[in-house]
Amino acid sequence: MMPLSPRLLAIVGPTATGKSALGIALARRFGGEVVSCDSTAVYRGFDIGTDKVPVAEQRGIPHHMVDVVEPTEEYSAARYAREAAAVIRDITSRGKLPILVGGTGLYYRALTRGMFDGPGRDEALRRRLEQVEARRPGHLHRWLARVDPPSAERIQRQDVKRLVRALEVWLVTGRPLTEHFAETASPLPEYEITAIALRILPEETAERVARRVHAQFEQGLLDEMRGLLARGVPETALPFTGLVYRQALEHLHGVRGEADTRELVVRENRKYSRRQLIWFRKEPNLRWIHAAGEREDTQDAVARLL
Repeated sequence: MMPLSPRLLAIVGPTATGKSALGIALARRFGGEVVSCDSTAVYRGFDIGTDKVPVAEQRGIPHHMVDVVEPTEEYSAARYAREAAAVIRDITSRGKLPILVGGTGLYYRALTRGMFDGPGRDEALRRRLEQVEARRPGHLHRWLARVDPPSAERIQRQDVKRLVRALEVWLVTGRPLTEHFAETASPLPEYEITAIALRILPEETAERVARRVHAQFEQGLLDEMRGLLARGVPETALPFTGLVYRQALEHLHGVRGEADTRELVVRENRKYSRRQLIWFRKEPNLRWIHAAGEREDTQDAVARLL
C-alpha cells in the first residue's frame, strides 16, 4: 500500500473574512498548528495594524511565521516560501496538521507553486530606476505594463520597491518576472494541499472592515507607531509603507485628522479586499466558501473536506 501524502490545509481569501477564526477552530478540532501567510505580520513590532492574533485569543494554538524579522530587514516571497516550507514539514513531523492562514496572494503562490528568486541586487541600476520614478512619478508602472503586463497588474503604482525589482529582473535577465514564475516549482511537492478560499458579500466586507479599522485605532495603533519611531525604526521601513500604517503615518505628520484617516483606511482596505479577490480567483484548485470563517457551518464544511 502506498503511503499517504502529508496534508496541508490552506485558508486564504480577502481581508476581514474570518480566516484566523476558522484556522484556530480547525486546529483545535484536528490537532493543528497555524502558519501565517501575511507579508506584514512577519515584522516584529507591527502588531495592531496587521491584526496579529493576540496570544490570549490563540486558544493555545501555536502560530508560526509571525514576528520572524526586524522591520528594517529585507524579506521576500521566495524567502517566505523556503522558511514556511521548513516550518510546515516540522509540524508534520510532530504529527500535527499544518494550517496555512492568510491573505497575501504572492506568498501563497510562492509556497504552493514556487517563486523565482531572481538575480542578485544591482544597486546602481536600482538607484537609476528610483531616480527615474522620482523625476517622473508613475513612469515605472507604465514601463512595467509594457514589458510585463501581468506583473504590472499585480504590483500597485505606488509600490516603488517591487516595481524596481520587477524591472531590474527584466533588464538583467532579458525576460519578465512572469516568464520566470512560470518555470518555478513548489517547495512542497510531496504535499496534498486542501485549499479553502473564503468570500463574503461586499456590504458585509464593508461593515467588518470599518469595525476592524476603528478597533485598531481604539487599541492603540498610533501609540504603537510612536513607540516604533521612538525606538529608531525609520519611516522608510517596509511595514510603514503598507496599508493602515502608511495612512496613519501621514496622520502623525498632520496630513489629515484622525477621523478622516480612519475613513481613508477603511476605503483602502475595501479596495485591497477587491484586489485580493481578483488575485485568488486566478489561483487554481481553490474551493470557495461564501461565508465568514467564524460560522460553525463554515467550520463544519471544511471539516468534511478533511
